[in-house]
Amino acid sequence: MQRRPARLLVTVVLTSALAAGGCSTSPALWPETTGSIAAAPRTEADWRRKIDIEGERYSANPRDPDVAIRYAQALRAVGQRAQAAAVLEQAAIHNPQHRTLLGAYGRALADNGNYKQALDVLNSAHTQDQPDWRILSVQGAVLDQMGRHQDAQRHYASALRLMPDEPSVLSNLGLSYALSKDLPEAESTLRRAAARPQAEPKVRQNLALVVGLQGRFQEAETIARGDLSPSEAAANVAYLRQMLAQQSDRKKPHRGSLPAPSTGS
Repeated sequence: MQRRPARLLVTVVLTSALAAGGCSTSPALWPETTGSIAAAPRTEADWRRKIDIEGERYSANPRDPDVAIRYAQALRAVGQRAQAAAVLEQAAIHNPQHRTLLGAYGRALADNGNYKQALDVLNSAHTQDQPDWRILSVQGAVLDQMGRHQDAQRHYASALRLMPDEPSVLSNLGLSYALSKDLPEAESTLRRAAARPQAEPKVRQNLALVVGLQGRFQEAETIARGDLSPSEAAANVAYLRQMLAQQSDRKKPHRGSLPAPSTGS
């Protein structure tokens, strides 16, 4: 059996997203959306050291929302998602109005596939008179994973009204169009995202994937090479060709695998 490229388009966990009847997704390790930490750990060993440090702080004061957020972030980074959600749940009980904490808790719930509960919590993380574009994008990503693509796209549109041309939101919107089988609109939106100076590499890889799903493999490989080595880009496109070829007997050339929209900024 041919192994799937380890860094397929270097995005989040792939899923059979254009299959008939909606989408089925597996949550990825989504980054925080309400801020970043300077010099964040890069390796699993670094994250585990951070778990030890923040775990001691959390044990000393489990009600501190900032400590809970940092501890949960480290736990999520090494795959301990259920524990991360439990940490944030306890902190949220004692800080029910702390919006940053609620945003982190909502993402942690989505990590575990608890999408309905995640939406309920995220709805409390901001208000209509003080909306947060990051939370709106997170809500859109959760709705996409529930198969509610039109609702998701409305949330992305609201986020973009607050933060025009934000590449992370445009990338999520592009993937949402792809999930709803509108690949031309997906490509157009992802090109807008990729053109922004602050666009992350995963935005361009999402664009490469959508271009490849339309059968333009050489162009997809060219886009992917901007962030990958030539061998990695070629391996990704070869896998995409194989994936689409396996589905050609059904005469549905646009079915394939897509990354789930990200709840990160």
